[in-house]
Amino acid sequence: MKNLIKYSITYFFWTVLFVYAQAPYSLSRLPYGYKDLEPYIDEQTMIIHHTKHHQAYITNLNKAIQGTEAEKLSLEDLLKNISKYPASVRNNAGGHYNHALFWTILTPNKNTSPSKRLSDAIQNHFGNLDSLKSLMNREAMNRFGSGWVWLSVDENKKLFVSSTPNQDNPMMDVADKRGTPILGIDVWEHAYYLKYQNRRGDYLAAIWNVINWEEVSKRFELLVPKGKFDDWPEIKEFHKVMAQTFHPSEEGNLEPIKTRSGEMAEKAKKLMASKIPAEFDKKEIRASVKKLAIESEKLHKMVQKKAPDEKIKKSLSDLHDVFHTIVGLCSGEQHQH
Repeated sequence: MKNLIKYSITYFFWTVLFVYAQAPYSLSRLPYGYKDLEPYIDEQTMIIHHTKHHQAYITNLNKAIQGTEAEKLSLEDLLKNISKYPASVRNNAGGHYNHALFWTILTPNKNTSPSKRLSDAIQNHFGNLDSLKSLMNREAMNRFGSGWVWLSVDENKKLFVSSTPNQDNPMMDVADKRGTPILGIDVWEHAYYLKYQNRRGDYLAAIWNVINWEEVSKRFELLVPKGKFDDWPEIKEFHKVMAQTFHPSEEGNLEPIKTRSGEMAEKAKKLMASKIPAEFDKKEIRASVKKLAIESEKLHKMVQKKAPDEKIKKSLSDLHDVFHTIVGLCSGEQHQH
């Protein structure tokens, strides 16, 4: 009998160990100590949050997908088609993904900052870093109950801020705004209640002190590879004004070009005076850039003299073609627009 009991216990132990080892998901160690984020996030909260809450999501997710085809999918593929699965999979897959990302974008290192490329993208989309923080904090404060606030990259490689309930995230096909998160802030009460009680705003103000902008930047740059014109900022600045004036004109709205023709001419002049990157420094490109500056100045004078709308629209369209001639020459191909 003793041998039978001993055998049964041993068999049970190895069975549990085998099943655990075969489970698709497991809890990873944090890249820092539980007390390293103090005074902004306390040690006890980190221990409970990581070893209890996150572990529970992993355990329940492994149970929910055991024996199903979902076991063979990556976590990202599972989330992208989450509407096909029951709530137990949605909640726990989201809980695992969200927390795994959350731990990596926190750090005890002081004064990390966004990379130059991420800083530029933040400036283009939100004005500056403080504006981004204010927007994310506002979204987080407006999230009723539990959830997350996100900075993500959409399919057009553009940044956006959103908030999701419970353990949802922008990667899910049920999200209102879809994309790939690069920064997420947990606003469930278990993330802050021991230290901040019901003062969510205090927690949100504090957490920016431990955001790992180096990690966020890496995630951004993996999703948004360096572009062809990243080393030629003057052409990017001109393109910004061109896009914001030409496309409205296609719909009959000439107000943007009438109010910004001087700005466009100035950007074109700076472009002509700029140092062209060596890979683009060719006779045809230099000639086209010069033509762009000349035609931009002509368009500006046309606007000043209150020329007919049709004449302004045609001049802007011709200028648009010159710009894309430059793009085509830089790409080694002729673009048609």
